[in-house]
Amino acid sequence: QQYTLPLFIVGLIFITKGADWFTESAVSISQKSGIPKMIIGATIVSFATTAPEFAVSAYAAYLGHTGLTVGNAVGSAICNAGLILGGVIVLRSIPVEDSSFLKRGAFMIVSALLLIVVSIDGMLTPVDGILLLVVFVVFLYYNYRLQSLLFGTNEEVNEELGEISNSISKDVVFFVLGAALVVGGSRILIDSGTDIAMWLGVPEMIIGLTLVAFGTSLPELITAISATRKGHNDLAVGNILGANTMDIALILGASSLISELPIQNQSLYYDFPAMLLIMGMIVFFGLTGRKLARWEGAVILATYIAYVGGLFFFYMQ
Repeated sequence: QQYTLPLFIVGLIFITKGADWFTESAVSISQKSGIPKMIIGATIVSFATTAPEFAVSAYAAYLGHTGLTVGNAVGSAICNAGLILGGVIVLRSIPVEDSSFLKRGAFMIVSALLLIVVSIDGMLTPVDGILLLVVFVVFLYYNYRLQSLLFGTNEEVNEELGEISNSISKDVVFFVLGAALVVGGSRILIDSGTDIAMWLGVPEMIIGLTLVAFGTSLPELITAISATRKGHNDLAVGNILGANTMDIALILGASSLISELPIQNQSLYYDFPAMLLIMGMIVFFGLTGRKLARWEGAVILATYIAYVGGLFFFYMQ
């Protein structure tokens, strides 16, 4: 018992550091093998910030902890949109570049709506998963076409990714090491997360929606903070809209191929609508004023806090 929380934190550190190494080496390898930077930005970098969510949800599905699978993916999307993006906007209003914002926002909303529609029967089946994955593939193709990458222009990609080392063998070592840390960290996170749930006497779904979701959203948080500090605010928004589409379409799509995912009523009537509401607010606010104003960020953040409060209120009944 006394090791549960420290283990949870160790799992988080493993995942966050692992995802970091994994991305940097993946980018470095692909650049040396002559893959266009545009493809790298549209795929690898966006995969990287969602690698922790993917590893945790897929692994949890494999281990049969389906509540954690769904809770983590949906909770991460809510956390990205409400807490991280809401928080970033509170600190500094963000001008909205209309077309890519609208299209990315549309993909995010479409994935959320599709998730709700396929979940109405109370089960995410492999067929539902394939439908979600189709949305994800279209999204990837669009991102590739957009060229505006999840990480802006090439200079921004370079700035984001730091120095590229010379030796490909070193890259491969870090790639493998990073991937291993992400997988190992997820296992630790799942085990300690389920222990914490039992210890607090709440369903593992709740831990997935809050603790684990926040933990696996750390890379998005770090990216958002560094992007905002460098003045690439639009980058912070783009990365999060992209990450949310991936949390839903890629992660739940792929996880449901590993194991059928039962969808509880609470998800259908509370979590999913909350997710849709917060996502809808971002898109609506972004389109109405041509920017996301600080007060709008405060409204989004307050909605997130109310959602989490409601979660515990319902469960402590």
